[in-house]
Amino acid sequence: MELGGEEPKLIHSSSVLVISHDVVGTEMAGPGIRYWELARVLAQHLQVVLAVPHDASLGSRDAVRLWPYELRQWDSLAPAVERADVVLLCGDVLAGFPQLGETGIPLIVDGYDPHTLETLALFAGTAEQEDRHRERERILRMQCQAGDFFICASERQRDWWLGLLEAAGRINARTYGEDPSLRSLIDVVPFGLRSSPPLQTQQVLKGVHPVIGPEDKVVLWGGGLWQWLDPLTAVRAMGLICEKRDDVRLVFPGTRHPNPAIPDMAVRHDAAKLARDLRLLPEHVFFGDWVAYRQWPNYLLEADVGLSLHHNTVESRLAFRSRVLDYVWAGLPMVVTQGDAISEVVARYGLGEVIGYGEEGELADAMLRLLEMPRSRLDGRFEEARTKLSWETAANPLAAFCRNPRLAPDRVKEGRRAVSPGTVDHPQGAELRSLRTTIADQQAEIARLQERVSGYERGRFIRLMKWLQNVWPWKVSA
Repeated sequence: MELGGEEPKLIHSSSVLVISHDVVGTEMAGPGIRYWELARVLAQHLQVVLAVPHDASLGSRDAVRLWPYELRQWDSLAPAVERADVVLLCGDVLAGFPQLGETGIPLIVDGYDPHTLETLALFAGTAEQEDRHRERERILRMQCQAGDFFICASERQRDWWLGLLEAAGRINARTYGEDPSLRSLIDVVPFGLRSSPPLQTQQVLKGVHPVIGPEDKVVLWGGGLWQWLDPLTAVRAMGLICEKRDDVRLVFPGTRHPNPAIPDMAVRHDAAKLARDLRLLPEHVFFGDWVAYRQWPNYLLEADVGLSLHHNTVESRLAFRSRVLDYVWAGLPMVVTQGDAISEVVARYGLGEVIGYGEEGELADAMLRLLEMPRSRLDGRFEEARTKLSWETAANPLAAFCRNPRLAPDRVKEGRRAVSPGTVDHPQGAELRSLRTTIADQQAEIARLQERVSGYERGRFIRLMKWLQNVWPWKVSA
């Protein structure tokens, strides 16, 4: 089914609703890729609906049913929510649809993207930075209060989220009592690798681009040009490399986010200006708009070295550079900046070189070493990494929760979900909430009676009667 055609059919049994706040289609950035891949993996064992903003050109496939919705229009999303037994979302979705916190459905909050820190970098030096950050903090607090289960992309992020959840009062006697490790509250679900190997369907760079010859070496910058990244060091390193050899090309294939709501980044213009100033345009450095998702394997397989560079910021400390995993998927040797979680993966498996912040000389030397080294030398290392970094493995904690969703113990009070007052504005919403409330009331009453029976059994009179039965030769009736 292609979106925009017939109305999506609802699932009438247990199902998972994954809500993407970002574009899912032929062109996708990290968030869209994450929710598409997680939905695909969950659909191997569960019924999954993936809600996407506006239209999507992928169409329903891999047992994932796509559900288009309009931002901040509850009626466009509510029918899918009503049939879900568990919902996966991020803070932006919750901010756009606060009704999700009032449904009584278990909510999984995805905290893989440190939006508050990205916002500080994105609007640094502008008059709107403070207001933008204040809004991100409001959304962050909303996430902490609404979630029944949280996921993030690394153990570093998990430590950060544990601090946030403790400050929000979510680490307490009930959540600790359920699981002292708190893995039942928050666990790690990183980006993963597709299980099938990448396949080249056509040439896209070498011998095709007007100034990239069939024998040239391509250095690939995966992903976009965001304010918290460091493409300028890559451009400067290319200036140094060109002094030694003339067959190396640096390609930035994706410089404009496919989501039109994401503003253009000043760093993109800075990188282009620097390349012009160093006389690297148009023969040695190239800037594209974005690459279609289905075309991305072609770029990976034609490249000789991958890059991921960033500045020394708190965002880098918590970030998980998802496009670096594409390098692993394609067996592409890489140079990455130290300090983030993915650089530890590169060092652990020996997949390339890790350099310091802003070190163009160190970067140029590392790139030249990898270009001169036989690719086959790293084949075994990439194979080991791929077996441990698949989407199927990454999604295990998420799949386990989705198979047995439940409300967080501190979000339930006397059998009811502790939510803000309000109603879901849809005809069947009240009926569903009433049913869930009735079940919760019955469970609470059973628990109350069991506790009363236990209290009686612990009482002095019952203990005396049991003692008499054990020591007296005739039957004692209570």
